[in-house]
Amino acid sequence: MKHPKVSVRNLYKIFGGDPKRMLLNVKGGMSKQELLEKHKHVLGLEDINIDIYAGEITVIMGLSGSGKSTLIRHLNRLIDPTSGEILLDGVDVTKLEQDDLRTLRQSRMSMVFQKFALLPHRTVIDNVMMAPLVRGESATAVRGRAQDWLNRVGLGGFEANYPNQLSGGMQQRVGIARALCSEAEIMLMDEAFSALDPIIRTDMQALLLELQRELHKTIVFITHDLDEALRLADHLVVLKDGRIIQQGEPQEIILNPTDEYIENFVRDINRARVLRVRSVMEPVVTGGSDDHIDVNSTLEDAIEKAKGSADHIFNVTKDGKIVGSLQMTTVLRALVPRRVNKD
Repeated sequence: MKHPKVSVRNLYKIFGGDPKRMLLNVKGGMSKQELLEKHKHVLGLEDINIDIYAGEITVIMGLSGSGKSTLIRHLNRLIDPTSGEILLDGVDVTKLEQDDLRTLRQSRMSMVFQKFALLPHRTVIDNVMMAPLVRGESATAVRGRAQDWLNRVGLGGFEANYPNQLSGGMQQRVGIARALCSEAEIMLMDEAFSALDPIIRTDMQALLLELQRELHKTIVFITHDLDEALRLADHLVVLKDGRIIQQGEPQEIILNPTDEYIENFVRDINRARVLRVRSVMEPVVTGGSDDHIDVNSTLEDAIEKAKGSADHIFNVTKDGKIVGSLQMTTVLRALVPRRVNKD
């Protein structure tokens, strides 16, 4: 049985002068708006429960004010919760003493920020080396590792530059190299690509996925962009007003929204380009077509390969083995957004 690397359990965060007393009101059903109007307290997070698994990218998304940045800052306790647990390998982070918390931040969790957070008076390689040096490792031991990560993110040759001599995309590559050089088990990425131009942002997403295929890091990624979330997420968590509206495998959320808010969120995406064959395939059909399609192909790939035929059937393959079948009638049904039953 697979166990989560990080478990968030019954997490609440209330901002204001007396959050513990206000917690009783929230648990009694008081809304975020009522809490603000009557008691001048802000409900940041309400009863958050998430399992984060090792080697996966967990994406937490929502619009401005949804609580996503508040949530990620609880994981390394930059923010303390009003109530709840954050278990890292079974140990409650909320109960760590300062020395253990310092070790957590220096060695086990690294963070990549939206605004890069590079030290302007230090060179690129000095920024990348920062976390191991703070831990007490020697500069000689760390420099080679830092250079390797700079090479991996495409910044070999820029070691002696200062941050203000780099473009925004290059600065964010430095931030990623710095997080990787720390050798932390968990990477926290708070709107890491949001400040970048669209083309550069797409390149950074591709770089992250390329590194992830090799490194299998545990990554928690915050974004307000649905396309980015769908591209990166193994597990997707959608927040609104501090509450989880829906979470799960992204393809499942698109196909089966459980809430009108989610339905509206996913309504305008290009389903043919986002949905994968694996999400709509069926058991193997005996005597089906000799045509094959990979389990991770998009529905757009299937439509193109079927040459527009609605009667076509594919054998679905994974690593060369047939694992199911795909009927084009099923593909066509999947392209129509599902409506939530409001009755």
